[in-house]
Amino acid sequence: MSTVTSTAPAAERTGYGPRGRSPWLDIDWRAYQRWVEIDGRPVNVIDIGSGDAEPIVFVHGLAGSWQNWLEQIPVFARERRVVALDLPGFGASPMPRDQITISGYARIVNELCEALGLGTIVLVGNSMGGFVSAELAIDRPERVARLVLVSAAGITSENLALARAIPLLRATQTGLVMITGWVATHSDTVVRRRALRRATMRAVVAHPNRLPAPLVTEQLRGSGKPGFIDAFYALTHYAIRDRLARIAVPTLILWGDRDQLVPTRDAFVFEALIPDSRLVIYEDTGHVSMLERPERFNADVEAFLAQD
Repeated sequence: MSTVTSTAPAAERTGYGPRGRSPWLDIDWRAYQRWVEIDGRPVNVIDIGSGDAEPIVFVHGLAGSWQNWLEQIPVFARERRVVALDLPGFGASPMPRDQITISGYARIVNELCEALGLGTIVLVGNSMGGFVSAELAIDRPERVARLVLVSAAGITSENLALARAIPLLRATQTGLVMITGWVATHSDTVVRRRALRRATMRAVVAHPNRLPAPLVTEQLRGSGKPGFIDAFYALTHYAIRDRLARIAVPTLILWGDRDQLVPTRDAFVFEALIPDSRLVIYEDTGHVSMLERPERFNADVEAFLAQD
């Protein structure tokens, strides 16, 4: 196990967000979108790329969508198959047939891999998606060859004191859906107004107004979905800490030192409990380092995949 904190040169450490024109802007994503039926419900999937290397599956976090990985998908699709999904209840995927649970989401990801014939995969998950990914690596070790956890939930979120907020959230669910739904449908307006942009993104990223407007717009369009409260409940009612030592694959842990949603101290817990793990902490970075530091994030993941 090893920990690295912002090993980039000083000039590069000041960089924030994508550099130049991002490749995802020039892709017709409709050509790669497909619906896969899991448990009698359609799951929205982006399926792009090919190659002999193990496929990568990207799993978004709470209130996220497949667009959380826009800065990664085209890069990794150059040499391998890449799949990114909307978990049921998020993005374009409808709610699942059964209650949302972390283990249920892990099973859905596994069944999606089976339906697509992916075989052994590289699994990359952010926040709740990291929680789901760790669960899948524990429950189906034959499925996962390498694991990347990005500001993963599962440590602080196991504190059931958080569950006290659930009744209030449920009581205000209609209002929350209306507000987040407005943000999603008016994402262009929000992005153009710096104050609104900062208000909607400041809990997630360190510098909302330093990210490109098109990228922020795509993130906001994925909000306002019905799975949020049930998934939040699932986060507070499932423990994984005591089983992390069962993860038997190389694991890369990536975290921002200014993460306001999942504290950086959780990164060290994951590193201590997962036997073959390496931790990288990005300076001046929030909860979604794949969007805030995409060039360094992609390079770190590529180096990790190249290791024997």
